[in-house]
Amino acid sequence: MARRRQAVTIKHVAADAGVSLQTVSRVINNEPNVRAEMKQRVQASIDKLGYVPSIAAQRMSGSRSYLILAINDRERTIADWRARQGTDWVDQMLLGGMLKCAEHGYRMIFELVDTHDDHVERELLAAIAALQPDGIILTPPHSDNPQIVAFLAGQNIPFVRIGSHEDGAGIPLSMDDEGSARTATRYLIGRGHARIGFIAGSDEYNLSGWRVDGWRAAMAEANLPTEALLEAGDFSYASGERAARRLLQLPQRPTAIIASNDQMALATLEVARDLGLAVPDDLSVISFDNTPLVHFTQPPLTAIDQPIAATASRAVELIIAAQKGEERPAELTVISADLVERGSVAPPPASIR
Repeated sequence: MARRRQAVTIKHVAADAGVSLQTVSRVINNEPNVRAEMKQRVQASIDKLGYVPSIAAQRMSGSRSYLILAINDRERTIADWRARQGTDWVDQMLLGGMLKCAEHGYRMIFELVDTHDDHVERELLAAIAALQPDGIILTPPHSDNPQIVAFLAGQNIPFVRIGSHEDGAGIPLSMDDEGSARTATRYLIGRGHARIGFIAGSDEYNLSGWRVDGWRAAMAEANLPTEALLEAGDFSYASGERAARRLLQLPQRPTAIIASNDQMALATLEVARDLGLAVPDDLSVISFDNTPLVHFTQPPLTAIDQPIAATASRAVELIIAAQKGEERPAELTVISADLVERGSVAPPPASIR
């Protein structure tokens, strides 16, 4: 029977480098006050022996757990997964968060919590007790849920609130929803559109209102009307279908529509086809999210590319900085989005112009 290869431990690294266990621990954890020469010596032994630090070993070296907990909305996430709709918010969160965690020797764990649950505090307490995370990332609508924010404020754990502008407990981190909507609206105005409809998302999410604010601001800058051009949705395909039908059956219909997510934009495309309108010749459409499915629509959708991965990555950095005792940013941290041009926007029809 082959002999089992002995696992390399921190003790082997310390012996090979001729340093103390504490020195190896400080190097592994990227702690300050370690001379460059010492870092190189310890790293050379790590590389030579093939040592891989474990979370258990890192935890034993101090009070940190090296785990960051990201919390997403259970109800909407599970509904999207079961519908197999191709939304990739969670994928992008994991991409940005996990890669940044790996740079610093951390791990990210994802938990789903129902923001409407009467027992939300109990759910959070159970997760915190089991995992003892070094920090928590809240996503909308948890980010501005006063019960969740107040509860975490009492746990003495750094936490970041993605999609939040409000000051107070935790660290707010914005994806510039208002600015993104303004960018999309200005883009359409630049192509000659004057009647631009907007389908808002669920009012449970503060970001839905900020996107409406950005659309209104850009329309006001150009002295263009918004009356009757705003319809409410809830981020579902069905709500987008209802909203798009109301907009496109107006006596003076919009020549362009901005939808607050990809599902509602897909519904807008379908309603336009049903009404005999060609996109983009008769109607231009811009979406938020830029999930994979918009590449394959007919035509492919021009979209605001939400910087979810970059935002999750920055959230991890902010938590690690807080763990090191650094002061939180004095101003709101904003991660800007880009507009990705595809085939769903054109100048309005000459007859309407």
